[in-house]
Amino acid sequence: MAHPIENIMCTTMENLKEMIDVNTVVGSPVSTSEGLTIIPVSKVSFGFVAGGGEYVMSGSPIPLDVTDDPLPFAGGTGAGVTVSPVAFLIVGKGQVRLLPAQNNTSIDRLIEMIPQIIEDVKGMLPGKKEENCNQIHM
Repeated sequence: MAHPIENIMCTTMENLKEMIDVNTVVGSPVSTSEGLTIIPVSKVSFGFVAGGGEYVMSGSPIPLDVTDDPLPFAGGTGAGVTVSPVAFLIVGKGQVRLLPAQNNTSIDRLIEMIPQIIEDVKGMLPGKKEENCNQIHM
């Protein structure tokens, strides 16, 4: 015979498993009219606790396997889930960009702009753009 706390824990864990799946972390893609696809990325945190105890008779608990009548049992569980947005993946026009949900500093913004700045500088150089690309891919 299973102890009542085992049933409580199994039920709680099954319900948590149903609530949290991969679609919670990497959300469903959304398409825009410009041909971009936006994919939300989140951080999921959860906590779980369970506990319980049996009432005593005559100063000591009676094990469940000694009697057919289960002892009065007091138990409970608790769980908490937090979903926080982290970033958005933007796919389209031959690029994949990661747009953070929160830019904390201007340095983060500068680091994010480096690939675009490099592309702009390459575009300013006269006629060497394709040669450089061919040399890189060799």
